[in-house]
Amino acid sequence: MCLIAIAWKTRPELPLALIANRDEFHARPTAPAGFDPDASDVYGGRDLVQGGSWLQASTRRRLAAVTNVRDGAAPEAAARSRGWLVRDFVRGDLSAERFARGLRDTAHTYGRFNLLVWDGDALWFAGNHPAFAAAPVAPGVHAMSNGAFDAPWPKSTGATRTLQSWLDATATHSTAAITDAATLAPLFAGLRDTRVAPDDTLPDTGVGLALERRLSPAFIEDPRYGTRCSSVVLAGMKDVWFNERRFDAEGRPTGTSRQQLIAAQG
Repeated sequence: MCLIAIAWKTRPELPLALIANRDEFHARPTAPAGFDPDASDVYGGRDLVQGGSWLQASTRRRLAAVTNVRDGAAPEAAARSRGWLVRDFVRGDLSAERFARGLRDTAHTYGRFNLLVWDGDALWFAGNHPAFAAAPVAPGVHAMSNGAFDAPWPKSTGATRTLQSWLDATATHSTAAITDAATLAPLFAGLRDTRVAPDDTLPDTGVGLALERRLSPAFIEDPRYGTRCSSVVLAGMKDVWFNERRFDAEGRPTGTSRQQLIAAQG
C-alpha cells in the first residue's frame, strides 16, 4: 500500500473509515480481495510472492494496513516482508497496543514500514524508519503515504480532503446508505486522481525529482509500476464493509470485490 487516509472516531456509528491505493509492479502476482483460503475469517488481498498482505480485515473486528517508507539512499536488501505484519495481526489475538509495542525488538528486521492496526476498540500506528515508533492514533482524519505518519505530502492531503468531504456530505445518512456502493463513488473518484503535484510541494525521498513527480499522484498510471487497486473499508459497530477496485497496467478497471464482514458472535 502506498496511500492511506483514515477517519478515526469522527462519528459514533462509523468508528473507522479507510481509503487506500496500493501501488506495485504490475507483474507481481497478487490475489484479489477475498477470503483467505487458510483463514476463513480473514478477508483482503494477498501477495502471492511473499504470502503477506497490504490490507486485510476479519470478522473478529480486526484490521491492519501497511505502507512502505521510501528512502532512496537506503536499500532494503534481505529484509523480512512487511506484508506479514498485516497477516500476523489480523490472524492473531493480541490487542492493537500490545502488537504495536511488541514490535520494538523485531521491527528492524522488516522492510521499512508504516503500520496501522485496529482491534475493534483501539487504533495504533507503528513504524520502523528512521527509528522504531508506536503510538495510539488520535481521533480525527489522518493520512500516510511513503513518509512519516501525517506528513503533508500532496497525495496525502488530497486523500484527507476526499475523506473529509465525504464524511461531511454523508453526515445525515443512515448506516445502510453510507455503505451503499453509489454513496462510495466520491471516495473512489478521489483515489483515481492522476494529477502530478507541483514541484515545490514534492517531498525529497532521495529518488530524484523525475521519479518524485511520477510517484506524486494519488493514482499512478505507469505500464511497469502503478496503482493496482483502490480500497474503501468502513467499520461500523457490528460489521465491516470491504470494497476493492482493481486496475491493469493501462489503468483500466479489471474487477471489483465487495464484502460485508459481520462480527462473529461469542
